[in-house]
Amino acid sequence: MPSYRTLLPHPRAALTGVAALGLLALTGCGTQTTASPAAHPESSGEGRTIRASRVAHVTDPHEATDRTLLEGPVLDENGDLYVVDVTAPAGAPKVLSVDPATGKHKGIYTDKTGAYTSAQLSPYDGRLYLTDYTGPVVSIEPDGSDPRTFFSGEVDGSAMNPDDIAFDDEGNLYVSDLHGMKPGEAEGRIVRIDRDGEKTTVLADELAHPNGVMFDPATRGLWISELAENTVSYLLLDADKTAVASQHEAIHVNAGVAQTDSIAVDADGNLYQALHGRPAMAVYSPDGERLATVEIPAKAAKGLESATNVAISPGGRKAYMTVSGPDGGYIYGFTALADGIRQSNGG
Repeated sequence: MPSYRTLLPHPRAALTGVAALGLLALTGCGTQTTASPAAHPESSGEGRTIRASRVAHVTDPHEATDRTLLEGPVLDENGDLYVVDVTAPAGAPKVLSVDPATGKHKGIYTDKTGAYTSAQLSPYDGRLYLTDYTGPVVSIEPDGSDPRTFFSGEVDGSAMNPDDIAFDDEGNLYVSDLHGMKPGEAEGRIVRIDRDGEKTTVLADELAHPNGVMFDPATRGLWISELAENTVSYLLLDADKTAVASQHEAIHVNAGVAQTDSIAVDADGNLYQALHGRPAMAVYSPDGERLATVEIPAKAAKGLESATNVAISPGGRKAYMTVSGPDGGYIYGFTALADGIRQSNGG
């Protein structure tokens, strides 16, 4: 089994193998170009550098999967941080809680088959919702108890490969669906699931491996990232949030070998775009200006390959991002550009 260093740029392309075999099959994904580079709205430079420091060493590569990948950081009202380990094998902690003040952590949930790619707290029922790449969306209590399958099955005749979640104020879910994640294919979707789990609506389709999804501060529209295009688009929703009123490509992320992962938004509307393939985050204004790049120390960066997501303390500027690579899974902290809000947590 190849080491984590030989992992192709898209680990989620093979997550079905994690659940079915307990091992991560190595399946690459190409990119599909739908517009020439000149057509992409670009932001020059990387802005100022924000230095991040280590908060906690949470996981090591698993013997069964030869890797670890932390995702979905989300803070609860008590300041406890929850993360998922995407590649954790059966029996190993798949959801963990971390005390950012001390770095202490513990596993709170595991199962036999789940490959969890994100975590998010519902504003409706306070439960922790987990996207399982193999298809379902699962919810648990914050202490890991009472697991329930919130949604499973096909949407418009196609199976789901859910990746990230955003909630509106009423508790409805908006999920990025990586369905059809193969080289050159653009079959991904953004799917709305009503808070009772009964009704689904495809808001956008033919997307090139959609990953990050998060509301703007006013919850009028969704920011989404397409991993295979390194773009961030804005979907303005109608008044009921059941249809897209307009959609446009807003930002092209100049990331080199890295690719656009999850998204968070602060109180000023700034976007924190996580990067897979580089342990860093790109920060943009809502107008598309590159404001900053969050970097970890160069020495530590040699053993880490991805910064997948971030959580910013509600009403404060303490930010915690999940970073992973051959050296393990870590939480790194930094000071955000503005206060955190509900849309600043997980996804």
